[in-house]
Amino acid sequence: MAFNHPGGGEISPDMSRLPISCFIIAQNEADRIARTIRSVEPWVDEVVVVDSGSTDDTVSVAQGAHARVISQTWLGFGRQKRFAEEQCHRDWVLNLDADEVVSPELRTKITELFRSGAPKHAAYGMPIHVIYPQRIKPRIWARDHWCVRLYDRRIVRFRDSHVHDTVVTDGHAVGRLNAPIHHFSIRSFEHMRAKLDRRMSLAAEHASITSPALTLARLTIEFPLNFYKYYIVRRHITGGFMGLRYAALQARFRAAKVYRLWRRQRLSILNDAPVNEHAMASSLVSQRDGKDQAK
Repeated sequence: MAFNHPGGGEISPDMSRLPISCFIIAQNEADRIARTIRSVEPWVDEVVVVDSGSTDDTVSVAQGAHARVISQTWLGFGRQKRFAEEQCHRDWVLNLDADEVVSPELRTKITELFRSGAPKHAAYGMPIHVIYPQRIKPRIWARDHWCVRLYDRRIVRFRDSHVHDTVVTDGHAVGRLNAPIHHFSIRSFEHMRAKLDRRMSLAAEHASITSPALTLARLTIEFPLNFYKYYIVRRHITGGFMGLRYAALQARFRAAKVYRLWRRQRLSILNDAPVNEHAMASSLVSQRDGKDQAK
């Protein structure tokens, strides 16, 4: 089934541009956002940047790269992206982070998709390839993760969440574009450590409370399981020492998230204990007073 809604899929009057709005959420990304915008601005209908209070030159850099900039205080990851969706003029949207770049191969795939008629699916996923610090291209045989980034916002949307920023497809089939987005997510490994620490603390804070025993059992396998996932399954083994360091940091901070969750569970139990003891003491006092009155 093809989705060909009026106003959503027709080619722009400028035949060099596709009927797509690209949106980016940003804060203090002056050193990276111009590269991101340049990778899409020549061929999409518009680029929308939602800035959440940058104190550097992000806004002026984005405007200088011909993006439309809108200010919005931080709402949380999913909610900020939902707000950005709503600012787009086009129904088909492409989401990029401020440190991501559409590869020439992906631009070709997206162009072919729209030039051949209305897209057959409501959403399309593509691989995200991590670029290490001081590198300009992915490691050999990169295999990171897939994300839905191109979609019809009338049919699917980002999750309304403070923590998670994933597109909810609600059972709609997702097409695949076998060409990557390049993710320059790491200014340095120190930057990566700080970024992961913020994200993991937030995730642990909003995680649901389960049994501390189950969380402790999970903690024993979290590091080796995630190290295997990143180093072997996602092939950071081909990235040399940087790949080893990247996999170890990812595994470490995922284990740290589980540890923080376990501590939160333990503190919750300890904090509940005085309340229960107080209730028992109050009950005993009431019983004693009742006996005294009976006398």
